Amino acid sequence: MTPGARVAAAIGVLDVILAGEAAEKALTGWARGARYAGSKDRAAVRDHVFQALRCKRSYACLGGAMTGRGLMLGALRDAGESVLPLFSGDGHAPAPLSVDEATGGRAPETDGERLDLPDWLLPLFRDTLGKRAEAAALALRGRAPLMLRVNVRRATRDEAIALLAEDGLAADPVSIAPMALRLDEGARGVANSRAFREGVVELQDGSSQAAMAALDLTGAGRVLDYCAGGGGKVLALAARADAAFFAHDAAPRRMADLPARAARAGVRVQLLENAREAAPYDLVLCDAPCSGSGTWRRNPDAKWRLSAERLAELGRTQGDILDQAQAMVASHGRLAYATCSVFHAENEAQSDHFMARHPGWREILRRRWPIGAQGDGFYLWVAERR
Repeated sequence: MTPGARVAAAIGVLDVILAGEAAEKALTGWARGARYAGSKDRAAVRDHVFQALRCKRSYACLGGAMTGRGLMLGALRDAGESVLPLFSGDGHAPAPLSVDEATGGRAPETDGERLDLPDWLLPLFRDTLGKRAEAAALALRGRAPLMLRVNVRRATRDEAIALLAEDGLAADPVSIAPMALRLDEGARGVANSRAFREGVVELQDGSSQAAMAALDLTGAGRVLDYCAGGGGKVLALAARADAAFFAHDAAPRRMADLPARAARAGVRVQLLENAREAAPYDLVLCDAPCSGSGTWRRNPDAKWRLSAERLAELGRTQGDILDQAQAMVASHGRLAYATCSVFHAENEAQSDHFMARHPGWREILRRRWPIGAQGDGFYLWVAERR
């Protein structure tokens, strides 16, 4: 595909998303109908679409319309790229600009347009983050870093770097977590690398790694990841200690790949349909469902789909999960609560409400990681049963 054809494909996908389709579903639908598109073409179209979604409001201003065509026109203007060669109408490129398109568009004016946030979310960002709110919103306009976690059961960090280099992947150590590496290029080659196939590295965000490294596993003979999902966090914990590790998820299908991932990593994780039957545990981790606002660089569609009603529903779910999990913690055991949200309502407020409901607990850790060059926005809270 030519660069113009890739832009045209992105325009079509964006129009489908703007009509109400989820981004991943829209991209999958396009790919199935575009058998001619190679892997680089699909990756380029995906990059166009995701960047346009990250900056949807500001690009619509610059492009003069909240349409796929307007968003891509705004993206090119924002990047300072020449528009006419891509909107040429030649081959499969988009049709040439109309007079209104060529002369239209304006700079973003309101805070919501400039920061690429829905207006109703601006107060939540400001109330939670204060002076850091604008920096957080602007960080969500760019791509997230690609972070790897070195599995200490397989290799040292230096050995992992050398092994990745054999496959042409340049990884650099970073400070956010002890075993964290960052890749600036070659992201799509990780899954085919020897380091990945042999369990030396796993894909895991830097803040998530840091949070798991901050959990004290001393004396924790039995550890439950209560909202395990794909299992990345329980694998990070299992790499650090010799203990009995268990994983549970309300939707068990999310854990389908976990046995194979654990085997590749050289650890054992037992999957549970009913976590209560194997209780008590010395540590229960609740990586609760949340808005994902700290990760909107990776899933920008979610930024525009979140509603106040959905945020309130998530808050009730988070409280219920904590109430369920605390009953499975052993005497003097610990309960850990984590989200990839930046909002106070999903983080500190949940911790405070739990302590008010359950006075038999002692808080021992409360920490945030900001959206940054080494990781997403993340929150961790730990309490100990008295």
